[in-house]
Amino acid sequence: MYGERQLIDRIAAACRRDDDAALLRAIGDDCAVLAPAAGSRLLLSVDTLVEGVHFDLGWHPPRLLGRKAAAVNISDIAAMAGEPRYALLSLSLPAAIPEGEVDELLAGFLEALARWRVALIGGDTVASPAGMSLTVTIIGECRAHDPVYRSGARPGDTVLVGGPLGLAAAGLEICRAGGRDDPAYGELCRAHLDPTPQVELGLVLGASGVVAAMQDISDGLATDLAHICRQSGVGAVVEAGLLPVHPQLAAYAALRGISPLEWMLSGGEDYRLLCTCAAEAVPGLVALAREKCGCELYPVGGIVAGAGVRLENGDGGREIGFSGYDHFRTRPGKG
Repeated sequence: MYGERQLIDRIAAACRRDDDAALLRAIGDDCAVLAPAAGSRLLLSVDTLVEGVHFDLGWHPPRLLGRKAAAVNISDIAAMAGEPRYALLSLSLPAAIPEGEVDELLAGFLEALARWRVALIGGDTVASPAGMSLTVTIIGECRAHDPVYRSGARPGDTVLVGGPLGLAAAGLEICRAGGRDDPAYGELCRAHLDPTPQVELGLVLGASGVVAAMQDISDGLATDLAHICRQSGVGAVVEAGLLPVHPQLAAYAALRGISPLEWMLSGGEDYRLLCTCAAEAVPGLVALAREKCGCELYPVGGIVAGAGVRLENGDGGREIGFSGYDHFRTRPGKG
């Protein structure tokens, strides 16, 4: 069995097109990029949520699942500094699912699309013999600036994240343990059940002109930073002491008697933006995010010459690249 990255590499090699002038970027970033007309860049991405892998209907309310299905795809557009415009939805549904659950699922999906001014323009519905799945194609656009790719990071850049990490991974554990409604950990559960894509932040970062590389964090900081490094031909160092820790995450980790570090590095499904910029641009970029979006950008490390992602935490450090979620190697699933 291939690993997830190896399978993607084989698909990318088989689909390579060098004769299409309108195709600016294909497999390898969060979105494909098209330039059908001067001054416009189309962004296209597709993602699938599968019952038993990404969600469990035993504790994931259908309305929030619908919202999440939209949000995680819209996050791919945000990762390229784009504006989401259109969506297509393919639903695979078991015959026995109650109509009320389907209504709630669709209501949540459309609710999220409306929040981000996205139009549902088509899709497909099929019967499923083995649980539910949702496949969403999202189409976005960059008009005022170029897309931000994964491939622009350079040695000397600072690595920044758009908020505390690890909440969704801890929230997943709490939901699995039956604690979904515990108010002490509401932010953690909400991060897993109902994530919010950082669309406004992506647009601000793209328009700034100083962000060198960017993507969203879906498989964990360690893996997604490794993607940027691989595409940019560089390495990275993450400083454990710089990682922002959410108070609820710290409290839950203390209750469990463990460190929150692995959730923050490898937990996945945070959907925070991860970017790099020149060190001298960091103060202005942090101030811009605070002013325009009301959110914090946190410097957590730097880009270096070489390859891989290394964690420095006072004990000599260790390699962490690609240590996050992998669909063909990580068990059990995300949801």
